[in-house]
Formats: sequence, structure tokens, C-alpha cells
Amino acid sequence: MTRFRHLIWMMVAAIGLMLSVSHGYAQQPDVGDQPGLLPDDSVELDPEYRKQVVYYRSSEAPGTIIISTAERHLYLIQPGGRAIRYGIGVGRDGFQWQGLLSITRKAEWPDWTPPPEMIARQPYLPRFMAGGPGNPLGARAMYLGTTVYRIHGTNRPDTIGTKVSSGCFRLVNADVADLYDRVPVGTKVIVRQEPAL
Repeated sequence: MTRFRHLIWMMVAAIGLMLSVSHGYAQQPDVGDQPGLLPDDSVELDPEYRKQVVYYRSSEAPGTIIISTAERHLYLIQPGGRAIRYGIGVGRDGFQWQGLLSITRKAEWPDWTPPPEMIARQPYLPRFMAGGPGNPLGARAMYLGTTVYRIHGTNRPDTIGTKVSSGCFRLVNADVADLYDRVPVGTKVIVRQEPAL
């Protein structure tokens, strides 16, 4: 009987330890949101995620942005069946979405106020952070409709080509500055989860 009690006590202790460890992991910083981290400009992007002009068939007007979360690419439609393709980081599993929006606001070196839903998931995040190199929104932000989502830069260039965000689309700072200069407020943005056929 004493052995049985000892075995039960050991199992309860082991379960408690596993629960405390898993809770600790849940509180760990998200690799995509590291406020204050200065970007490592020496990061070499995979050639697939470097900005380039590509052939791209679309019935959308030049100037339209098409985001393919499956491909981790953002396309800015150009005349003549071409597009400027940028590599992006997209929403992690459970945070991907699709839809049709427009750019409603643009900001250089934007301030960051994480929404309440993000604070609830990641309570270690600051409630406000002024714009600058260590800000997770990076050098530029383009706000999508009335949502909390943006196309923005990043202080983590090594996350381009990954599923890492809470639903926003991130580019390296040089690319987001280039895109920012090319598109006005009102630009149509199409977000697709499945690649075009």
C-alpha cells in the first residue's frame, strides 16, 4: 500500500511539473515580436524572398497588391503581365486570414500599440512602443482597412519566409520602404491563402 501511495504521489508530481513547464513555454516571447531588438542588417535572405520583378498573370489593375500567404510572397501588380515580388513573413497557424481590403493609412517609423488580444496572449509585451529601429513594426506600416492588421517592416529580418506573426505581413525594412513609396492610401489589397492556379 505504501508503494502504491508513493507511485500516486510521483505521478501527481510529474503531472504538476509538466503543467508548469508547458505554462512556462506559453509565456515565452513569440520569436516574431521582440521589442527593442535592433535589426541584424547582415541577414541574407533566401533568393526566393528577395525583391524581384517576375511574370505574373492577373486580371487586377496595376498598383494592386496581392498577398499569397501560402507562398509567403507579396505581389505589386505592374503593367505588361509582371509584378514586383517581395518576400514576407505571414501569420502563424491559427492567425492566417484572407480577404479584400485597402490601405487606409500609412506611417513612417510607426509607433506600436499591441491590441488587447495580443496582450492577453503575450502579457510580456509593452503596452506602447515609440517608432524606431527596435520597434517590431520596422521602418514603415500600411494599415489595412479598419482591422488591426498591417503590412509593415520588421526588426527580425530572419523571419521573412516564415509563419510567425499574429496576422500581419512583414517585410525587411528596405523592401517595406520601397513598397511604401510605390503605393498610395486607397490601394486595393487582396489576401489569399491558397496559391493562384
